[in-house]
Amino acid sequence: MNDKTALIVIDVQLGFEVESFWGVPANPDADAHIAALVAAWTAEDRGPIVLVRHDSGKPSSPLHPSNPGNRLKGYLAELSPDLLITKNVNSAFLGAPNLDQWLREAGIQRLVLCGIQTNMCVETTARMGGNLGYQVIVPLDATSTFALAADLPTGRVQLSGAELMAATAVNLQAGGFAQVVSTAALLSDRPAS
Repeated sequence: MNDKTALIVIDVQLGFEVESFWGVPANPDADAHIAALVAAWTAEDRGPIVLVRHDSGKPSSPLHPSNPGNRLKGYLAELSPDLLITKNVNSAFLGAPNLDQWLREAGIQRLVLCGIQTNMCVETTARMGGNLGYQVIVPLDATSTFALAADLPTGRVQLSGAELMAATAVNLQAGGFAQVVSTAALLSDRPAS
């Protein structure tokens, strides 16, 4: 990694710990991997750190600004990021301040994305980043999500969090949006899926 790589930590907020709202997380080790990435970026000066916080517009959401769950998790609370983005949609590129503008002004060409939820805000941000021409890397084990179900024209479909994480990995890598790696490979500067 060089100084032109930004670590973008997406929606690592206390509200995602409310299992009665979201369900059980698919990857309980995600926080440890995210913390390891933040520690490496801080200690080794790998590049800027961008924190992203989701400010839900729904008062019933644990991520609504009026709820304590809106706050970043403890291991990020003391961090002084290079940039804090707030958003109320899935993509960090549609938050404030303007992430794309900030990255371009800083000369950043490579992004490492981690956080919550794998198949929502991480995937959407990775897709947009790829479309905008950034080299995007997603250490999949530094993300997590939750099971989802939907009534579709073909019937009810329910996918586990692990299945959704795998689908995101395939979407991003096979679709050419991002390189999917492990945290260990990324930290050893040997990105490999």
